[in-house]
Amino acid sequence: MKISPSRVLPATLLSAACLSACSPLSKVLKNAQQGQEITVQPMVLESNGENVLFEVTAKVAASHLRKGAAYNLGLSYRYNNGLREDTVGRLTFISGEYLYDEQQKNRLVIRKQFSFPYAPQKSPGELLALPDARETKPNGKRVKGKEIPLARGIVTTSRLVVRQDTAITLLPETADNNMSGTRVMPFFFDAGKAEIRNYLGTNVAALEDFIEANQHTEKVMIVAGHSPDSLDRHDARLSDKRVRVLLNYYKKRVDTDSYLNKVGNIDFETEAYHRRWDLFLSKVQESALKPAQVDSVLLLINDTPGSYATKEQSLHKLTFYDYLEQYIYPVMRFGTIAVRYTAPKRYDSEIYLLSKKIVEKQTEADALTPEELRYSATLTPLLAEKQRIYETSVATTGLWQAYHNLAVVLLMRSEKEVNPKVQKAYLRRSAVNFTLAAHRNPTAELFYRVGSAYHRAGDKLEALQNYDYAIKLGGPRPVLSKVFADKAALEIEVGQLDDALRSLSYSSKTYQNIMNRALIYVLKGNYQGAANIYAEAIALRPQDPLLYYCLAVVAARQQNEAAMAMHLRRAVQLDRAYANRAVEDLEFRDFAKGKQFLEALR
Repeated sequence: MKISPSRVLPATLLSAACLSACSPLSKVLKNAQQGQEITVQPMVLESNGENVLFEVTAKVAASHLRKGAAYNLGLSYRYNNGLREDTVGRLTFISGEYLYDEQQKNRLVIRKQFSFPYAPQKSPGELLALPDARETKPNGKRVKGKEIPLARGIVTTSRLVVRQDTAITLLPETADNNMSGTRVMPFFFDAGKAEIRNYLGTNVAALEDFIEANQHTEKVMIVAGHSPDSLDRHDARLSDKRVRVLLNYYKKRVDTDSYLNKVGNIDFETEAYHRRWDLFLSKVQESALKPAQVDSVLLLINDTPGSYATKEQSLHKLTFYDYLEQYIYPVMRFGTIAVRYTAPKRYDSEIYLLSKKIVEKQTEADALTPEELRYSATLTPLLAEKQRIYETSVATTGLWQAYHNLAVVLLMRSEKEVNPKVQKAYLRRSAVNFTLAAHRNPTAELFYRVGSAYHRAGDKLEALQNYDYAIKLGGPRPVLSKVFADKAALEIEVGQLDDALRSLSYSSKTYQNIMNRALIYVLKGNYQGAANIYAEAIALRPQDPLLYYCLAVVAARQQNEAAMAMHLRRAVQLDRAYANRAVEDLEFRDFAKGKQFLEALR
């Protein structure tokens, strides 16, 4: 009997299907998935700083184990309406990776932490698991299972950080051409050492530039001190060594780099400070410590009997000693060179025209004094022209004022850009020029500008380092309060909540700080405490939509639907943009289809 081809094909397929279903890998896959449990904590993914962190626990039947084969769960995150997918990691049930479940000994368990970088376009999205069984040998066969949805993502409440930018203005420029004055350059030493640190931030380059500028030098005053800690204190002559190394360095540079000044014609005056509590106390009083903490230090130093070393040891017992060690002691290891110099005055009635010729390289840069060149930038309203003038000033003079104003102009240009990449490039260039200005004139305010520019550009590590440097330099309390406030905002952004709370303790009670402290409470799960703090902010800004939106988030986490709807309605009334935001915000997932939520968005 002849068999037709149409009847042979189905039989063949049936045989192949049977072989596939009965294959060892298929059995591994089937046995592993019987009673399989996969849980994700948190159930809805949340951003934590720059990453999304979560833990996956998978339990499968031990009966699936088979020599030469392994059961896997591949994890991926799908977003952008399913068009994009990122590989996250894998759970593999092989020896050494799993444990036996303590409650059910016939089950295996793997608990593992994962993370992937956060990006705004990844919210909303979905975490998926793709099960498969494969042979453990190289290029082994593989049988896939059906993908399993695990968790939704991403809750972005941690990104509701408030940071109020301080207005940054150009330094006022004048053309009085008075070049005479006193130049002060601070230096800092490593603990217990007297060697000059010849790298960025040490003022060595600024000193060399000044000597090479050949200003007529009348007098040079050099002083140096030491910190109270044991590394500096053990050498009684350390301050003298620091004075001597600065003096020798200055004299050597004058001999080799200056044609106008001679070492023999300069009046040198030096002084070494030994065990000067008054210098320490002045730094403490200029710090961000609270008045009660400052008073406790003053009392300990001024009214407590004992030797210098004994008093310093007593400082270790203070609860805020880490602040002294981190922000006060480093700037006590200082040396300062102050140079008094004179230069002839010069006036020119054609400042602007000459500056254009200098910028276009039609005349020499010395046609104008540095002050006149910078002053010419105030005579044009065009940011691009201001930028070219300050760039020329930087190239020809290297003075901190030129770097500062160039940085401000670049910052202004970034604010007018709509292209994010171009905007970020301007911000980074601004930060670099603020850095160059700050290292030539190191003050807390200038290093705060550096940190702020990097913060805006998203370069968080550089921002944090410069905020720290600004605090170490010390300065007016309003400046330090703002530095600590923005440092706290940055620490929340990178997920360092405890550090942020500590920074906020050194700052004042502003709207920004109240909102950020409340946000920390939300992220730590203290919802009632957060609501109480947000209530304080209402008194400062009763018409702020973000404030009511945050209160709606707190109420949603407390499962208080009525309060959630009330606050959300108020936020939407003040700013319709919060309606779209709320629709996509997974904080409201439990209420998204409810009547009160939908009415609040109208």
